[in-house]
Amino acid sequence: MADPIVAAIAFDGISPFHLSVPCLVFAEDRTTLGLPRFEFRVCAIEDGPIRTDAGLTISAPHGLSALDGADIVIVPSWKNLEVPPPAALIEALRRAHRGRALIVGLCLGTFAVAATGLLSGRRAATHWAFSDQLQALYPDILVEPEVLYIDNGDVVTSAGVAAGLDCCLHVIRARYGAEAALRLARQIVLSPHRQGGQAQFIERPIARTENADRFTHAIDTVRQTLHETHSLDSVADIAGLTRRTFTRRFQKTIGTSFGDWLTDQRVALAQRLLEATEKSMDTVAFEAGFGSATSLRQHFSARLRTTPAQYRREFSKNAQERVAQAPR
Repeated sequence: MADPIVAAIAFDGISPFHLSVPCLVFAEDRTTLGLPRFEFRVCAIEDGPIRTDAGLTISAPHGLSALDGADIVIVPSWKNLEVPPPAALIEALRRAHRGRALIVGLCLGTFAVAATGLLSGRRAATHWAFSDQLQALYPDILVEPEVLYIDNGDVVTSAGVAAGLDCCLHVIRARYGAEAALRLARQIVLSPHRQGGQAQFIERPIARTENADRFTHAIDTVRQTLHETHSLDSVADIAGLTRRTFTRRFQKTIGTSFGDWLTDQRVALAQRLLEATEKSMDTVAFEAGFGSATSLRQHFSARLRTTPAQYRREFSKNAQERVAQAPR
């Protein structure tokens, strides 16, 4: 069977950074991390060389016809937001979607995806500064300006810049498992898991003060001991901060509440345990810090809209299919 095909759209005036996001995640050989060898295609809308907004000129080896047969199609950005995308691009995206390709709009690429009608009546994310414009142009879309990315199953959209990497990592996690996504995140030195619902506004510590170091140490301590009980007060104490100051700093630094972040970390650990081990649900629940299989099921279902048992079955089934489809 052929390698999974990932196609990224390129156009005259594109930002090299935005185009590099899918390249970083999908273009390199990551088979040592447990990922397939993707067939990565950069597909140009127009003929001829592509002039980027950074003064560079690139040549794309493919046109829009290369979207046919793709498993994932990514629109990394867009231009001329008030002008509808070319009809050829709209039809190519619709045709790819009919062919069961996952359609991904990163940052302003959401505008191009929205023009296809695939987001009608559905939730979508884009760069916060352009959320109102997206909503005005496409009033039938539920635009959520605060979140990092939104997964509708067959169409995924994200906010800008770093959120595009988070979104691509989410695609890897959803299709190839939490462990493979974690290994990839480590290799490219990216935060291993940021839920799509986290806020776009994230203030990261700059000065390495004593309190800042203790704050980071407190978070790392929780990550390494997820099976233990962690209260807001106990973690604030490790950080050397009052409960109120720790709460405020955590929200600004991480972009969500401590309780939601802790649950996300535990769900991600449970995913890895379900993928990599045959441990019982009670054991998985204990090692992930949920205490009971009932609590694990509740939080797992709330976050991932499936049960732990179903997740394990689906991951095992998909893993077997990937082995069967691997080139020999």
